[in-house]
Order: sequence, then C-alpha cells, then structure tokens
Amino acid sequence: MTYGKPTERWQWALNEEQSRPFIQKALELGINFFDTADMYSYGTSEEVLGTALKDFAKRDDVVIATKVFNQMSQSPNDGGLSRKHIMSSIDASLRRLKTDYVDLYQIHRWDYNTPIEETMEALHDIVKAGKAHYIGASSVYSWQFAKALYIAELHGWTRFVSMQPHYNLIYREEEREMIPLCQDQKIAVIPWSPLARGLLTGKRTKERNETLRAKTDEFGKNLYKSDSDFDIVNRLTKIATQKELPNAQVALSWLFSKPAITSPIIGASKPGHLEDAVAALTVKLTQDEITQLEELYQPHLVLGHS
Repeated sequence: MTYGKPTERWQWALNEEQSRPFIQKALELGINFFDTADMYSYGTSEEVLGTALKDFAKRDDVVIATKVFNQMSQSPNDGGLSRKHIMSSIDASLRRLKTDYVDLYQIHRWDYNTPIEETMEALHDIVKAGKAHYIGASSVYSWQFAKALYIAELHGWTRFVSMQPHYNLIYREEEREMIPLCQDQKIAVIPWSPLARGLLTGKRTKERNETLRAKTDEFGKNLYKSDSDFDIVNRLTKIATQKELPNAQVALSWLFSKPAITSPIIGASKPGHLEDAVAALTVKLTQDEITQLEELYQPHLVLGHS
C-alpha cells in the first residue's frame, strides 16, 4: 500500500521513483515475498511493483501476492467477488504486474452479495488456468473462512492456503478464533499492520499523533485510540529501551514468537524500516518479556473487516 502514487486516500504513498529503492533493498536483504492489491493507488502499486521486480529480480525467485474485492471504478461490475469481477480483475492485475501469474491471489474482504460457491469456483478456475498458484483470504470472520474451506473441500476446488488478518500487540482479537482455526487447518498467517500503522514504533503518542498518514488515513483513525493501546506502546518502549533495540524490532519479534505467524506484512517507507524488519528475526524475547508485553491488553471491538 505504501508504493504507487499519492492520491486523496493515500496521500502518504511514495511515487515510483521513491518506491523502487525500497523494493531493491528488500531483495538485497533476502526478502522475496511482496504483497500488494489492485485497489492500492487504484492499480499503480501493482504497476510500480511489477516494473521494479522485472528490473531487479528473476520471476521464479520472488513470490508475488495481490488481492481482489474493492471497488475499482463507478461501474457496478467493478467490485466484489462475483465471477465476472474476479475474472476481469486477475487479468488486469497480471497486466499491471507484468507477469503471467501471481503466486498468491487473495480475497481482500468478504462479499455479502455473492454466494461463496461462485467465488470459490472462480478462484479455482483461475488456479487451473495457471493465472495464480495459490489462493488466500484477508480479514473475514472465522465462520466465513471455515465455510469457504468447507465449500472448497466439498466440491474438490482449490482451498485457501493463507489468511491475512489484522494482528499486532495492540489488536489481538484474532487469537480467539481465526488463528487457532488457521493452526488447525495448516493455514499460513500473514498479518497486516504488524506495527499498528506505525504506532508501535513509539514515535507517536495520544497527544502527538500528527504524521501525514495519521492525519489523512480515515480508516486508520478508527483502529487505535484507547488508553490501553498507548499503555502497551509505553510498555513496549520500556522493554525495547532495556534491550537497547528499536521498538519495531521488539514488536515484530513478538509476532515471530507466535508459532502461527508465517510472515508479517510490513510497509517500509523510511530508511531503516526494512533493516529493522530483518533484524527482528534474530531478536529473542524471554517469556517474562512476552508476558509483560501482553498483560496490559484489553478486548477490542472487531476492527478491520470492512
């Protein structure tokens, strides 16, 4: 989402010239998994990523993931998870990404207006056609995800192999049902917003919350605002200071301590973001530190499914 072009919705997005060094640096650091979506900057994110990977990497060496669901234009057929929209969207994404296939094609949200049977059969046909190798989902309710897995199993269609949920130290509601379901079904968990829109870096406070993204991200404004959220940030800062590490490394290390987590989806927009993410792989938290980080958590309303 960070790369593409600034728009009214994504005023913080980096343009192509600014984005390419981050993609190149990621490859140099050994990162090979790149997640985008057709809706990010309305297709420009896919274009920037596709061009950069064509210039900097061999196609077989990278894993490209994109998503479908959100409204891409005013046309009533240009959104949702109908067969028509899915079939049109995969071809459009492949053109923008400059590739013959994506490794992972994900439904971005649940479509309440389309039978899940129609969606799962269309996704299965895309896999059979070689346009996607695997399929995944993002931010749906556990009963919906279980239903989709059941429908695929019932008809012999391709099953979801991954779930991209909203999950971080501040928002842990997915621990109740979704993550146990994924563990039981051998589903990869690739959480979005692992640093809570940057809040877990400790550079923002409840009183001083004025980054460009914080001021203009209407979706993000509804995610993190309770006193307990900032109490957790303060506890994280205390432990990170004791370990002489950046907050981001400790927050990501906490995620890596969870056996269900495959790969957090980070958004690098400043120097050091990628290096912190890679360095987090070698940070080991003690059980006492994990307990300290988790004990202040307060239940939240479900956030991020729409």
